[in-house]
Amino acid sequence: MSPVLAGVLQLLALMAALALAHRPLGDHMARVYGSKRHLRAEKWIYKAIGADPDTEMRWPAYLRGVLAFSVTGVLFLYLLQRLQGTLPGSLGFRSIDPDQAFNTAVSFVANTNWQSYSGEQAMGHVVQTGGLAVQNFVSAAVGMAVAVALVRGFARSRTGGLGNFWADLVRGVVRVLLPISVLGALVLVACGALQNFSGIHEVGQFGGGSQQWNGGAVGSQEVIKLLGTNGGGYFNANSAHPFENPTPLSNLFEVFLILLIPFALPRTFGRLTGSLRQGRAILATMVTIWAGFTALMMWTEFHHGGPAFDLAGGAMEGKETRFGIAGSAIFAVATTLTSTGAVNSFHSSYTGFGGGLEMLGMQLGEIAPGGTGSGLYGMLVMAVIAVFIAGLMVGRTPEYLGKKIGTREIKLAACYLLVTPALVLSLTALSTALPTPRESMLNSGPHGFSEILYAFTSGANNNGSAFGGLSADTTWFNTTIGLAMLLGRFLPMVFVLALAGSLAEQRPVPKTAGTLRTEKPLFTGLLVGTIMIITGLTYFPALALGPLAEGLAS
Repeated sequence: MSPVLAGVLQLLALMAALALAHRPLGDHMARVYGSKRHLRAEKWIYKAIGADPDTEMRWPAYLRGVLAFSVTGVLFLYLLQRLQGTLPGSLGFRSIDPDQAFNTAVSFVANTNWQSYSGEQAMGHVVQTGGLAVQNFVSAAVGMAVAVALVRGFARSRTGGLGNFWADLVRGVVRVLLPISVLGALVLVACGALQNFSGIHEVGQFGGGSQQWNGGAVGSQEVIKLLGTNGGGYFNANSAHPFENPTPLSNLFEVFLILLIPFALPRTFGRLTGSLRQGRAILATMVTIWAGFTALMMWTEFHHGGPAFDLAGGAMEGKETRFGIAGSAIFAVATTLTSTGAVNSFHSSYTGFGGGLEMLGMQLGEIAPGGTGSGLYGMLVMAVIAVFIAGLMVGRTPEYLGKKIGTREIKLAACYLLVTPALVLSLTALSTALPTPRESMLNSGPHGFSEILYAFTSGANNNGSAFGGLSADTTWFNTTIGLAMLLGRFLPMVFVLALAGSLAEQRPVPKTAGTLRTEKPLFTGLLVGTIMIITGLTYFPALALGPLAEGLAS
């Protein structure tokens, strides 16, 4: 069987599995977030944190809950890392330096999982499981909660209430993330992923000598890093490491975990708004972009010219032979079109156009299907922009899901869109202009520029993957990427929740003959075009200096 045909079959199997899970999981999440009933375990949690889960919150109160919980998470994880040297189960590792501890704490709380350290050489069992793994659960649940709050903004009228943040947070963890993670961990361990709390072992090498390896709760952390679109690996090699991702079957299962919740959330959106057709239109937009990116990535990696590439059957540099080009390309697109950032191959070694696709996938805002929760609310903001553009073309007041898109709504949507490009482009320009950051670049020219552009694109969009040629464990990059992750995560949430509150206060607008049918294929095409044009106008000059220049020169 040819590698190309094998890749197509993998893609078809993945799509079939996602299609089978879409309806039951989407309906389940709609029941979870639409229910008034609390489980006994949830009541214990509410009592422990002193929260009343039945209190309706307006958007400022909901936002305060998000920020207070996240700030507490940053402080806790920072202190845990700074105290690691005195904790049991530290495996003899020292405490983390202040700038790196700040960067890592912000990274995991912001659902980014940018790692400027080697996990197996820096983090002990307590920090890995009690700190990083816990944030993998709760940071994903925060994103889902904000997405549900925006959906309620569309679904409700003449009320400022968006639900209760603490109830949404706890339900997302207890009823969605935990059950799937338990089942997923069993599958990964059955495939050969490591799961223990062993210490450091001396392992012999084939060429003589030895090296040290430590164990850990790898399988259980691997599943939530993917399911919650977090991405931080237990080992430095991330999902290319055989302890995290042993076989081609586990590789395909890991891609399934990455895409599972983001592709199911449009069904949840349709259920909660009372219009499954609207959910299908959003899903169709996500699938169109994801399938197009995957096809382009496989094409550029399989058909890149040159004698070495011809002998290898394509661009195999930086890719694991057990996954091949197809398994690596499918994984790379899934992880950069979502806010996952996990890698099973060396992104810096992709072709110029392949690296450009990875960056563009993040620069779209990671909305196809995007992060756990963040993908849905990002796509809905883009839908608001698309409706506004359509209204300008026909001279009619724009409406979406029975809500008028007025001056306030479009200003909030525009602010949402401008945050991450402003962070990415300004910090990239500053880092390339100053001499100290440039010393961290392994390469010069277009690829060296791409290393820095990729880093800030990844950080501000809460992805976490990297072009490996950049030495990011410096005071400059730990601080600036940490700020990009912090602002890139929480500033957009401010605008999303303000938009949700504004929509929830409106009276519903009745449909007329002039109402734009946003559940039709025409709107799906308009939405895809809006996303690609806005992103292209924003990032094309920077992409032309980096990956496009490199691709045209090769």
